[in-house]
Amino acid sequence: MKSRMLSLLALFSALSTVGAAIKIPAIVGSVAFDVFPALLAAALLGSGAGALVGALGHLLSALISGFPLGPMHVFIAIEMALLVFLFGVLYQKNKKGTASVLFILANTFAAPLPFIILMNKAFYVALVPSLFIGSLINTVIALVAIPRLKALFKQDFINKDVKL
Repeated sequence: MKSRMLSLLALFSALSTVGAAIKIPAIVGSVAFDVFPALLAAALLGSGAGALVGALGHLLSALISGFPLGPMHVFIAIEMALLVFLFGVLYQKNKKGTASVLFILANTFAAPLPFIILMNKAFYVALVPSLFIGSLINTVIALVAIPRLKALFKQDFINKDVKL
């Protein structure tokens, strides 16, 4: 059981690493396609697995772009983990629309709120459009892929052993 889960977490983390290398033009270079594998993991493996992949994915994206916000990326990774966890909980309760809209809005507008205090309001305003586009694209990719991958995860040898 643990080896299967570790293998699947490694797979989704690897997808997140690939996504982290595909950047979305933004004021900060860590906006990327790193979160859709976390949303996939949250829907297919459970909220905890998705949260882990989400946090790791953001840290990898920040690493690839040189940690432009320094230690603030640890806080952002925690935020990402919480948002992906919430997405997974709502998605598994069959509230897919609510999960998607809440993730997009929270990642776009709520998650960067600390930057108003740490940087300034102009930084926040400049960051929001890129975050919105990134959140929207990542969520759409996940919503398209989840039903197609779900058939693989319905198999008994995976479904019984993978839940976190």
